[in-house]
Amino acid sequence: MQPAASGDKPVLVLIHAFPQDHTMWEAQAANLRTDHRVFAPDVFGFGGTPLPDEDWTIDSYADNLAAAMEELGIDTPFVLGGLSMGGYIALAFARKFPERLRGLILADTRADADTEEAKANREKTIAAMATQTPADLIEQMLPKLLCESTRASKPEIVERVRTTASRQSREGVIAALKALRDRSDSTASLKNMPFPTLVIVGAEDAITPPALAEAMVKELPNATLEVIANAGHLSNLEQPEAFATAIRNWMQKAK
Repeated sequence: MQPAASGDKPVLVLIHAFPQDHTMWEAQAANLRTDHRVFAPDVFGFGGTPLPDEDWTIDSYADNLAAAMEELGIDTPFVLGGLSMGGYIALAFARKFPERLRGLILADTRADADTEEAKANREKTIAAMATQTPADLIEQMLPKLLCESTRASKPEIVERVRTTASRQSREGVIAALKALRDRSDSTASLKNMPFPTLVIVGAEDAITPPALAEAMVKELPNATLEVIANAGHLSNLEQPEAFATAIRNWMQKAK
C-alpha cells in the first residue's frame, strides 16, 4: 500500500471492487491527491497481493487494514471508502473501528448480507471456477457491471474492466467469493455510525440499484446521497470525473 501524496493532508483510503484491483482508483487518486493523501490497497489475492494461509473474511480484511494503517503511522481519523466489495469492507471497518474514521464513502454497495439465493449463486460460481478462469467470469459479469451506455460508447472502459479482472488469480477470485458469501449484515449498525457518510450509486446500477443506496441513507445519521448519471455498478470507472467531484465536494463540507 503506497500513499499517492505525503504530508499533513487528510487521508483517504479507497478499497476496490470484485474482481478488480487498486488500479480502478487511478483517476480518483490523480484527481484528489492535490488535497489528500490517497491510499488504494489491494484486497487479499488481488493485484498480486498474497492470500493468507487461512480463508479470509470481510471482517478479517478490515482487521488487516486497521493494522496496516497503524504500521503506516496513520494515527488520526481518516476517510475510508469502498465500492461494491470494497464497500462491504468499509462497513465492516466502520462497525469494528468507528473511532478510526472521520468519514465513510459507500459506493455501489449494500449493507445487508447475502440472501440464501445469493449464497447459492456464489456457490455455483465457486464451483464453476474449478474449470473456468477469471477471464471467463468477467465476460459473464460485464453486462451487469457496466451500464448499457458505457458498454456502447466507451469500449476502452469495457476493455479495462476485462483486462484487470482477467489478470487476477483463480485462487484469489474463489477466496473473495467465499468472503462475499459469508459476510456479516451491517444494516443494524448503520444507525450507530455518526461520522459523515457519502453514499454514491450509479443511476443505472443493476447490482446494487439506487433504491438500496436510498435505504442506507435513511438509516445513517449523517449521510449524503450522490447519484451518478450514465453509470452502472462500476460508477467510478464509468464516470471518473463526476465520481471524484462528488468526493471532493463532500469532503470539503464534511471537514
